[in-house]
Amino acid sequence: MERKILDLFKLNGQTALIVGGNRGLGLAMAKALAEAGANICIAARDKKENGNAEELIRSTYGVECMSSYCDVTEEASVVETVKSTVDRFGKIDILINSAGINIRGAIEDLSLDDFNKVQQINVTGTWLACREVVPVMKKNGYGRIINMGSMLSLTAIPDRTAYATSKGAILQLTRALAMELAQQKITVNTILPGPFATDMNLPLTNDPEKYKAFIAKIPMGRWGELYEIGGLALYLASPASSFVTGAGVSVDGGWVTV
Repeated sequence: MERKILDLFKLNGQTALIVGGNRGLGLAMAKALAEAGANICIAARDKKENGNAEELIRSTYGVECMSSYCDVTEEASVVETVKSTVDRFGKIDILINSAGINIRGAIEDLSLDDFNKVQQINVTGTWLACREVVPVMKKNGYGRIINMGSMLSLTAIPDRTAYATSKGAILQLTRALAMELAQQKITVNTILPGPFATDMNLPLTNDPEKYKAFIAKIPMGRWGELYEIGGLALYLASPASSFVTGAGVSVDGGWVTV
């Protein structure tokens, strides 16, 4: 019997762990998955914002939602977050790795600590979360992993050596893990956002000259709205994307054309 396409986007009964899900793009994706019926775990370092996001998801979408303190620079913290999510919901069907930072500056103005911090949060934190969730998904015989790359996974701009390095690594991590899990009914993909008005991009949105320079490079002539990440996240998190793995999908208003 042929399956109805809209049914493939429903996530009722599924559980999504969203690392870095208490604000910005992470929260926007959490909302999209909750609207499709998924139970949600919000995992991030800010306990107050975690609680706010948890209450918002629960009250707005009528799904089960929990939050967990998670510092992706600490292995034990990631391990505990995955454990607590499984203890609550019994499984994890979807993992979104959305925790990240960006330290901008000319290479000679950055310290080694600056560089290492960006890699530790953006790359090692993503790798840790994947490592802990994969055995859970293998046991369940199903999984969707979505890593957050960037348009800088594919291109580059000045003063972003640390960030571009980390996001290039995320795309390669995604490709390698996708191949590793291809026979396990677990897909691994990367979303590659362009400019969105998030907290991370406040230094640009608050600088008229830099903002104008960014707009000039976007064919659609504007920055992305937070809700515009949700459709792609839902697709990659759902059964509808069952034949898509190892992909990096741009959401950038046409900035990067490959």
